[in-house]
Amino acid sequence: MSEEVFSGAEVSLAEMLETREKRVSRQEALLHKWPDASLLLATMNIPGPVKSSVVLSRIFSQMVAQIKKQLADIHVLYKVEYDIKTGPEFYLLADVSPMFLKEVMIDLEENFPYGRLFDLDIHYFADSLQSISRQDINLPPRQCLICHREAKECGRQRRHSVEEMQEKIAEIINQE
Repeated sequence: MSEEVFSGAEVSLAEMLETREKRVSRQEALLHKWPDASLLLATMNIPGPVKSSVVLSRIFSQMVAQIKKQLADIHVLYKVEYDIKTGPEFYLLADVSPMFLKEVMIDLEENFPYGRLFDLDIHYFADSLQSISRQDINLPPRQCLICHREAKECGRQRRHSVEEMQEKIAEIINQE
């Protein structure tokens, strides 16, 4: 099943770096237009050269639907979704505090079946682009999908192979 999950066009490092630059530009432009808003950026944590596939797009759409459901009672100023080769992206600007939005998104990351496959980042503008981390609201860092150590530590040390991580992701997707 991991072949089906990761069946798609491969992305180069240059394409990923270009996408990251565009993402930051979009974030800055959106928060420049709505400087008092909180910005949610939803992306997927997908290791390896394939960042988008039919299966991953379906999972992403399910998460976006869940986000919209969770935020149905708040004032949304703007939302847009991009389905691009480097992985789908969803932006939502809301008239709520960044801390509140982060708490709601952490709940989704931890309790939605596919939540661990997502980065649900919250940004706001205070002289420059700022973000809210889990530590800002007194929560521990995210854990590795495989060994449950700190995820960023495993990533920096490349503790697990791409294949090992992809197998775990496919397992999570297939559990549902």
